[in-house]
Amino acid sequence: MKGKNLVSVATLIFLAGTAFAQEKTWMLGPFERPKIAQPIISPLPDTEFLDPMTGKTVHWESMATFNPAAIVHDGKVRVIYRAEEKLGEKEIGGHTSRLGLATSPDGFSFSRENTPIFYPADDSQKEFEWTGGTEDPRIVVTENGLFVLTYTQWNRDVPRLAVATSKDLKTWEKHGPIFENWKDGKYHNSESKSGAIVTEVKDGKLVAAKIQGKYWMYYGVPHIWLATSDDLVNWVPVENHEGNRVPVLSPRPGFFDSWLVEAGPPPLLTKEGIVVLYNAGNSQQVGVKSLGNRVYTGGQALFDADEPWKLLDRVDQPFIQPELPFEKSGQYPEGTTFLEGLVFFEGKWLLYYGTADSMVGVVSAPAK
Repeated sequence: MKGKNLVSVATLIFLAGTAFAQEKTWMLGPFERPKIAQPIISPLPDTEFLDPMTGKTVHWESMATFNPAAIVHDGKVRVIYRAEEKLGEKEIGGHTSRLGLATSPDGFSFSRENTPIFYPADDSQKEFEWTGGTEDPRIVVTENGLFVLTYTQWNRDVPRLAVATSKDLKTWEKHGPIFENWKDGKYHNSESKSGAIVTEVKDGKLVAAKIQGKYWMYYGVPHIWLATSDDLVNWVPVENHEGNRVPVLSPRPGFFDSWLVEAGPPPLLTKEGIVVLYNAGNSQQVGVKSLGNRVYTGGQALFDADEPWKLLDRVDQPFIQPELPFEKSGQYPEGTTFLEGLVFFEGKWLLYYGTADSMVGVVSAPAK
């Protein structure tokens, strides 16, 4: 039996209200919240899982369910979300993260698997995933149906960006940290996370895109860097002539993204260029006073389709920000609309985001 999220389809499928700010013609959107916006995925107190690390049964999604990846498979929207169990502690980072799977026929009302589909196990990656877990997924699919998951491995020492692949979203092959072997591990012990692989719409489906014969990934925080791959598993960081990574997007004093920028859901290759949706952190002292400190909002940037490192344009205002109570309460009370999942489904864009490190929300926009 699968767990059910208690949100009715009737409540959520009718969209209304004022669209978010839309500054540029190349942007995705404008996105709108549902008429009566509620979390689409929230913590459940009773779902159980036998934890391979401890041998104990845990209530694996009782504390928080947030930061979702999303993909369309077999005509349904699948959301892969990060979950944490309640330990009687409030601090962020003190829990184990695992990934759950939720399925929806319409993109708004979901049923959920009772156990996680991806988690720290007694496997080849335990060195990098015990005991902090597997965090903050993004996902793409290839034209031949291979699902590619990027996620953060957290061993409570160094967060590392890693890759896993699957044919069915339930059985996964973990390939390990993406920079473990690059130049004898030059970046292996540097913090890395948030891998967003460039996609494009082909025959009505969103799939991993090739540019100049390679796959491209925007990744990182507090700056965004680039990496390339021939196979979506082995990645090479883009470096300059001195052999150093070059940020392609950075924080800006005086703007909503003054504290940090972080790659969001898989970017989209369009006729105007590569549209990158990114997460933006505000530093109130040098950013936007009215946003508050450490508030996460969403921005969009446009990069050249032939030279993915070349920034063409960038918004000056967030196109989405925490406004509703569930977006500003929870583990992260400053508020987040943390973007990680984007799908093209039934003629519209559905954008899934984490709220205050606690729940999952959705906004939608018609396809242009």
